[in-house]
Amino acid sequence: MDHIDRALLAQLQQDATQPYAALGQAVGLSAGAAHERVRKLRERGVIRRTTVEVDPAAVGGAVLAYVMVDSTSWMGDSAQDFAALPEILEAHVIAGSASVLVKVRTATTEQLQDVLRRLYAIDGVSGTQATVVLETFFERPLSPHPAPGGNPGDAQALNLP
Repeated sequence: MDHIDRALLAQLQQDATQPYAALGQAVGLSAGAAHERVRKLRERGVIRRTTVEVDPAAVGGAVLAYVMVDSTSWMGDSAQDFAALPEILEAHVIAGSASVLVKVRTATTEQLQDVLRRLYAIDGVSGTQATVVLETFFERPLSPHPAPGGNPGDAQALNLP
């Protein structure tokens, strides 16, 4: 992946609906060349999907919680059990004091309590520790630009700090 691919990804993260002509112009390519690069990024799995960012509160997801799930056994084979709970947006097997970390959105704290009850129904779950978010300062997408210590030429080619 070169600096042009990274620039295309940054543009698409800002607005995935822009025409290929605008994408190309933003990164110094023709519309056809931009289209071809985006197609290749999709084929390689760099772009996994195109989606819409929705205001959670507007669709009944005002309560955000992160839940540490304790277990009596290995939970690495339980992905489908966690995915079966639609309020769980993310589930991660983790190292540390808990086995799984889940991100949950519900409309009310009562619904959050119900999700916690249903988590206990998953084989091996022995406890939960929920942290309810009071305010979100920001959420940012993954940057397509290299992290510090990455390839410095990529950031310099885009005139990034």
